Amino acid sequence: MQTASHVPATGEVFLDARGGSRALRVSWHSEAGVVVLSLWRDGTCAGTFRLTIDEVPDLIDVLRAGLARAYDDARTSFIPGLQEADHLAG
Repeated sequence: MQTASHVPATGEVFLDARGGSRALRVSWHSEAGVVVLSLWRDGTCAGTFRLTIDEVPDLIDVLRAGLARAYDDARTSFIPGLQEADHLAG
């Protein structure tokens, strides 16, 4: 594990929804043909995962499908009558 005084600025950093000092860092390493996902807590790298560039489209598809389902669930939950209208239209 790598120790650092703070999450590095290179790559894209996403803060954990739970708050605290947790973060996910995504960094491209074209020379190695991978994208590295690293988990950070309190300025320390707690673990890494190397995803080959060929697998990135599959990860994006999974994230996109989950987002679409979450959007549909939220839309039908928060807009009164929409669920019934969707049911009648389908």
